[in-house]
Amino acid sequence: MTCQSYSLFVLSVIMIYFGRFGNSLILAHLENDIDQLKADFNSSNSDVADGGPIFTGKLTEWTERNEKRIILSQIVSMYLEMLEKSDKSKAHIRHISEELYTLKNSLRDGSQKLKDLKELEKLQMNDLKTQRKAVHELFSVLQKLVDTPASLKRKRSHFQRRCKC
Repeated sequence: MTCQSYSLFVLSVIMIYFGRFGNSLILAHLENDIDQLKADFNSSNSDVADGGPIFTGKLTEWTERNEKRIILSQIVSMYLEMLEKSDKSKAHIRHISEELYTLKNSLRDGSQKLKDLKELEKLQMNDLKTQRKAVHELFSVLQKLVDTPASLKRKRSHFQRRCKC
C-alpha cells in the first residue's frame, strides 16, 4: 500500500467496520473526494513516506471491538480537526466532513472511554487524598479485574469439564 492510500484505507476501515458502507457507490464517491483532498494537501510529495504511517500502524495494535472504537473515535476526531481548518467551500471537503461527523456520532461511547483514559492520566497519584481514595477502591478494582469476561469464561469451561451431567 502506498502512502497516498493511507487516508482512504483508514477511512474505509472505519466506515466498513461500523457499517456505513452498504453501497459501494458511496465508497467510490468518497474515494474521489479523498483523491481531491490528496491533491489539496499535495500528499503525493515524497516526504509523506517519512517515518511511516501515522494511523494505520496503530490500528493493527487494537484488536477488540471496544478497543477499536476508542482508537477509531480519536482518529475520526483528528481528521475532523484537520478538515475544520480546511477550505469548507469545496464540496469534497464538506462531503468527507459530513461522513466523518456521522461516524463520530456512532462512536460516542469510544469518545467517552478516551476521555476517561485522559482523566486517569491526569490524576495526581502523589496527592494524599487521591492515594486514600485509590486505596479505598483497591479491592473493588481488583475484584473487577478478576471477574473479567475472560476469567468468567475460563471458570465456566473449567466447570463444564468437571461436571459429567
